[in-house]
Amino acid sequence: VHVVESGGGLVQPGGSLRLSCAVSERVFMIDPMSWYRQAPGKQRELVASITSSGSTDYTDAVKGRFTISSDNAKNTWYLQMASLKPEDTAVYYCHARARMGRFSYWTDNWGRGTQVTVSS
Repeated sequence: VHVVESGGGLVQPGGSLRLSCAVSERVFMIDPMSWYRQAPGKQRELVASITSSGSTDYTDAVKGRFTISSDNAKNTWYLQMASLKPEDTAVYYCHARARMGRFSYWTDNWGRGTQVTVSS
C-alpha cells in the first residue's frame, strides 16, 4: 500500500498549512487514518487520527489548533494546521492501517514524510 503525503513547507509562527495524504491502491478499508510527526532528536509521536466512522483523536499539544478530516471514498485524509508554533516543526508522516480485502489481514503502512518548518 503506497501512502503519499503532500503539503509541507515553511510557514511563519501563527500561520497555517494543510497536509494531504492519499493511498493510491484500491483497498477494502483504512482504519484509522493517522498523522504522526518526528522532530529532530525526538521520537515519532501520534498527532491525530480519524477512524472510518469519523471519530477523531488528537495529542494534547495540537488540540484546538489542528483538524484531521478524511474522504473515505477517495482514501484521502488531511491535516489542517493553524496557529502554528516553532515546536510544531517536524517531519509529518501519514500512517494507514489498511486491509486489501474483507478477509485480508491488517497492515501498517507509512508515507515517506513531509517537512513542516515553523520559523520567522
